[in-house]
Amino acid sequence: MSHMEDKTTKPNIILINCDDLGYGDLACYGSERNDTPHLDQLATEGVRFTDFYMASPVCSASRAAMLTGCYSQRIGFADYQVLFPGQAQGLNTKESTIAKQLKRVGYDTKIIGKWHCGDQPEFLPTNHGFDEYFGIPFSNDMGRQANALERPPLPLLRNDEVIQEQPDQRGITERYVDESLQFMRRDRKNPFFLYLAHMYVHVPLFIPKPFLDTSRNGAYGGAVACIDWAMGMIEAELSRLGIKDDTLVIFTSDNGSRARGEGGSNAPLRGTKAQTWEGGQRVPCIMRWPGRIAAGTTCEGIASATDLFATLAELTGAPLPADRTLDSISLSEAILEGRPTKRSVFAYYKGPNLEAVRKDDWKLHFCKTGWSPVGDEKEVSLELYNLRDDVGETNNVYDTHPEIVAEIEAEAEGFRRAFGDRRRGCVGTEIREAGVCDDPKPLTEYDEGHPYMIAYYDLADMPTMSG
Repeated sequence: MSHMEDKTTKPNIILINCDDLGYGDLACYGSERNDTPHLDQLATEGVRFTDFYMASPVCSASRAAMLTGCYSQRIGFADYQVLFPGQAQGLNTKESTIAKQLKRVGYDTKIIGKWHCGDQPEFLPTNHGFDEYFGIPFSNDMGRQANALERPPLPLLRNDEVIQEQPDQRGITERYVDESLQFMRRDRKNPFFLYLAHMYVHVPLFIPKPFLDTSRNGAYGGAVACIDWAMGMIEAELSRLGIKDDTLVIFTSDNGSRARGEGGSNAPLRGTKAQTWEGGQRVPCIMRWPGRIAAGTTCEGIASATDLFATLAELTGAPLPADRTLDSISLSEAILEGRPTKRSVFAYYKGPNLEAVRKDDWKLHFCKTGWSPVGDEKEVSLELYNLRDDVGETNNVYDTHPEIVAEIEAEAEGFRRAFGDRRRGCVGTEIREAGVCDDPKPLTEYDEGHPYMIAYYDLADMPTMSG
């Protein structure tokens, strides 16, 4: 089969992952504060998921899990939920990623934006199946700030080279969109995989004036509008190139909104980013593939970002890795045929602690931990909710359904055996090692004579963790 024939049978794939965008932040998910016409149109033309989960309520572990099709605990990220500049740990290059699998069936691959799976050279995207990388490799608040001048400058990378330090963040999304369009326009024989990982809506919010001026929700609404504008630009290019029908678009977010007064919302869910209430891990997800995914449909089954690995492998004919266990369950029948999803159980881990398990409509909570990535404050919390009847987790029915509690406890024990549960002293037997760099260094160093653009904003009400 020629490359050109390959391209007619394999879709181009565009995976768009936002940063801290909440379940209630898009109009098509109920927002009355943010304007998202292009994303609403995407939902009108495809399938909108109601019960789509990230594997972690914070970003490094969430992204690593999505890319590898594994719970982050399986790939050694239990203690590395948020990676920081110059940290020794990263995604082990022995792991398979979506990009590596797609390369095996002829895809051109590129990531634009936030990587956050390790900033040491051996952990960068070009060692994980991506032909090219352009972006800031971690959170946008991890550079120098007026009240955090001890940090190294924020790096902007092309592949593995720092091409700019402390870039003007108001222009970053436009630069990311420009990179995306240039990649899409190339004269190529192969299908492409574009992973666009937005900077927005992670704080601090630096917003281009046109979006700020028209926002009904302050800087946050401006950031959401900029994400929507980016979607519109990609849509226009797909149409211009005549490849819209040949392209699968997936839009989602790495975890729930901070929902700490900046304008973000996880409504109608309870909780926020860094928590295992629904608002921390249930996120928007829209998929569109014209002629293959029925337009205007809704998928109410349990699905996870870890399922993208097996889904994209099945849709493209890419082999699943034979040498390692995955947690990915293909969604292809759900999105192409409207069948129920095959996932019935989902584990809510916060770092090394198992905090809750969902089985079918029921969710059993065991404990809660604090805002920090691994959460040192532990509080036993035996609560049971029926998420179909009570999506906001307000009516604890633990005492009236002992049979459901026992059923989910049995599922939880399986997760504890596999991945551990530090709160209970359980050590998992199915944990692989994260990558470790022998001599880690930050990608940039402060130069006193360099005229850096310093980020000025008030962090007084923000927690010390990022992600």
